[in-house]
Amino acid sequence: MAGGDVGGDGGGHKKRKGKRKPKKRLNIRIDMTPLVDVAFLLLTFFMLTTVFRKPQTLEINLPPDKDVEVKMAESNLLTIRCDEQHNLYWSIGFDLPHKLSFEQLPKFLKEKRQENPKFVVLLKIDRKAKYHVMIDLVDECVQANLNSRAFAPITDIDKKEMSKATI
Repeated sequence: MAGGDVGGDGGGHKKRKGKRKPKKRLNIRIDMTPLVDVAFLLLTFFMLTTVFRKPQTLEINLPPDKDVEVKMAESNLLTIRCDEQHNLYWSIGFDLPHKLSFEQLPKFLKEKRQENPKFVVLLKIDRKAKYHVMIDLVDECVQANLNSRAFAPITDIDKKEMSKATI
């Protein structure tokens, strides 16, 4: 609550005859205790009513042993390569890669999903490429409902194949 202290004449003033008296100063003191109570009440209210976001996780299935070879049909492997300039190339199996732009990627992935729902997408990304490119590729695969993905680094053989790419 607020209170007012009515002091004396302010002290130290000489009274002059015939002149106006100086006004008495009113000292105002604000009690901050209720304000602190309200602040803590609001703080606890918002803490208790806030919905916390559940952590999002990405499930990764690793083979139990390093030397295990996973065999799959060549026709079920869709390889998407990305070089350091963020150019995309795609191929099925061991065919020569074809150039692809990021704008065409969503439509392309949906078409490939309709052709063969068993596709496993192998993402090969250059180490010098930006990290967000990998995230964008994974997001596009999720949007196209291609949930089987694998990652591999680009090798020199891949770079030679990308240089032979057709449009």
